[in-house]
Amino acid sequence: MAHDTRPAGGARGRRRTAVLGAALGGCALVAAGTAPATAHPGGPGRTTAYVALGDSYTSGPGIPAQVDAACGRSDHNYPALVAARRQVSAFTDVSCGGATTAEMWQAQGTHPPQLDAVDRHTDLVTLQIGGNDIGFGTIIGTCARLAAQDPAGNPCERSYRATGHDELTLAVARTAPKVDRVLRAMRARAPHARVVVVGYPDLLPDDGSGCSPQVPFAQGDFPYLRDTEKRLNLMLRLVAAVNRAEYVDTYGPTVGHDMCKAPADRWIEPLQPASPAAPAHPNAKGEEVMARAVLARLDHGRGRG
Repeated sequence: MAHDTRPAGGARGRRRTAVLGAALGGCALVAAGTAPATAHPGGPGRTTAYVALGDSYTSGPGIPAQVDAACGRSDHNYPALVAARRQVSAFTDVSCGGATTAEMWQAQGTHPPQLDAVDRHTDLVTLQIGGNDIGFGTIIGTCARLAAQDPAGNPCERSYRATGHDELTLAVARTAPKVDRVLRAMRARAPHARVVVVGYPDLLPDDGSGCSPQVPFAQGDFPYLRDTEKRLNLMLRLVAAVNRAEYVDTYGPTVGHDMCKAPADRWIEPLQPASPAAPAHPNAKGEEVMARAVLARLDHGRGRG
C-alpha cells in the first residue's frame, strides 16, 4: 500500500504545521483547531482487532516470559495486559527492542516492518516510539562516561550544548516529523482505527535529584536528562493531537518510582537491574502501570490529548 507523506492542504494542513511547529519549538500549547473527537470502535465486550507497535519500552525485554528473544518481547508487557483485560478478538504485538520510526517501514532482522500489521480491519493501535530516534541508549552511555570528569557538575549537558545548541532538543525536534509520518501512514492503512500514542515513563527523579553511583550520572545532569525526556513526551503529545490521535501519559503515573528508588519501590530498573528487565527499562510493575494508564484512556472514551 502506498504511504501518503505529503503535507495535508487547507485548514488541516495549517493545523499540522502549527502543532508540529509547537513540537519543534518545545511549546506547551496545542493548536486550538485540533480535529474534534469522533466515535470509536472497540471496548469491553466488543469485537476489537488490536495492534501494538513500538520499541523496547513496549516490548518488555527481560520480563518473563519472553515470547520473542530477538525483539525482547514479553507476554506481560503492557500491550499483552491491555489485550487480555479488554478481551479483544484479535491481538498482534509487533513491538521490538531497538526499533525507531524507520522500522515502521523497514524490516528489523527477520521481522517485517511494523506497519505491515496495520490494515483496514484494525480497530485499535497503540504506538510508543521516538526514544531510539533521539538515541536513548547513546545518551545514557555518553552521560555515564562523562560523569567522572565532573561528578558534581553537568558534563553531559555541556557536551550536548558544546556547539551552541542543545543537540538533544534538536534530536527531539527532528523526530517530530518522523512520528507524524508514522501516524499519517496508520490513518491511511486503518482509517477507522482508534490510534493511541503512549508516552515514556519517568526514568529519573522528577525533583531533579540524583542517585550516583546507582545511576552513574553527574549530579547536575539529572535535571537536564529529566527535562529531555519531558520534551520528548511533549512532542509526542503534540504530534498525536495534530493527527487526531489520543495520548497516554505514563510519566505522571510513574513519578516516584524511577530507577533511583529502592528495588521494592521502583518500576524502572537502573543500569544494573535487580528485577527481570533490561537496564534503564520498565520492570513488570512498570509495564503493569503503563497498561493501567492505557486502559484508563480507553475506558474514558476517545478524546483529545
